[in-house]
Amino acid sequence: MQQTLNILERLIGFDTVSAKSNLGLIAYIEDFLEARGFEIHRISDDSGEKAGLFATLGPRGPGGVLLSGHTDVVPVEGQVWTREPFKLTQEGERFFGRGTTDMKGYLASMLSLADRAAHMPLKDPLKLAFSYDEEIGVVGIKQMIGALETSIGLPRVCFVGEPTGMQVAIGHKGKAALRAICQGQNGHSALAPRFVNALHLAVDFVQELRALQKDLIETGARDAGYDIPYTTFHVGKMQGGIALNIVPDQAVVEFEYRHLAVDPAAEILQRIEQAATGIASRYQSDFPGARIDVDQYNAYPGLAVEADSDVVSLAQQLAQSNRVTKVPYGTEAGYFAGLGIATVVCGPGSMEGQGHKPDEYLELSELVACDAMMDRILAQLVG
Repeated sequence: MQQTLNILERLIGFDTVSAKSNLGLIAYIEDFLEARGFEIHRISDDSGEKAGLFATLGPRGPGGVLLSGHTDVVPVEGQVWTREPFKLTQEGERFFGRGTTDMKGYLASMLSLADRAAHMPLKDPLKLAFSYDEEIGVVGIKQMIGALETSIGLPRVCFVGEPTGMQVAIGHKGKAALRAICQGQNGHSALAPRFVNALHLAVDFVQELRALQKDLIETGARDAGYDIPYTTFHVGKMQGGIALNIVPDQAVVEFEYRHLAVDPAAEILQRIEQAATGIASRYQSDFPGARIDVDQYNAYPGLAVEADSDVVSLAQQLAQSNRVTKVPYGTEAGYFAGLGIATVVCGPGSMEGQGHKPDEYLELSELVACDAMMDRILAQLVG
């Protein structure tokens, strides 16, 4: 346990907010694992300022257990902290610092396991994944996942360590982030009725998104495992216009949808694009150039695992939990599942209670439970 805490102290000391480089932390993990005999594969992003790692110990090739976590954290700006966010602070049974719960506590437990595994004869490989830019839309693993099979081989099972209170999470919604670019006409506001106002297209588009949401609530698929049991739309930003006395020729609506596994993302996108085309057509008799272009600039898959599957039984045994849950936030698990890897989410801490909040902390009991799960994984790998 003390070793896990020592590692956690080092990890918290790296300011790996997504807007910054994570290379210092990656170098620390690389050195730690190489000193213990792991085979390391570094995967850098296009900028060279971010990197992730795949690592393996034990027999080469496919199979074994993969543990996965992200190295980036959310910002602390705008939050009122009463403790230094990038320094691990212990108060009683709580450990404070940015990322303790989401999700450097799990990373510390992974590395502590790596140290113990280095002294054991593994019959199955232990595989580790450390990603970047998860907090800005699960971006890093999307760029890394294609190298998994060729670098360390596909594992038999994968455990993603997002905070679940050490319960086994078998599902989360997929998400897409989009912008609708609405094109109208410039003109003097004194003659406004003669021009097509781009903000009018944008408002009509938002109304159509609300109608789609209403339809999904009333007639769409439902999954009682989620607090909000249906696919959701959310409009986060709308921008347009440069001056009050100018009719705006462009407006932009930024929005997202989070979808159940049974609501295919392609069908949702098609409905959105049909709505955009229909709205634009209403204005084209006045201005043939009126249009709404929909740009989906990011997306990640959801996760849907059968509660009676073998990986769930294994995870419950390892975590000593007989419960399953579904989480409202996104994870990297869908990318691993997309390769045919049996994948669940299970890790220490509470996303609702501590994740992304000022004075983020992790309970000692959660870290103890996570280390105990790692010991059970090691026992299985030793055989």
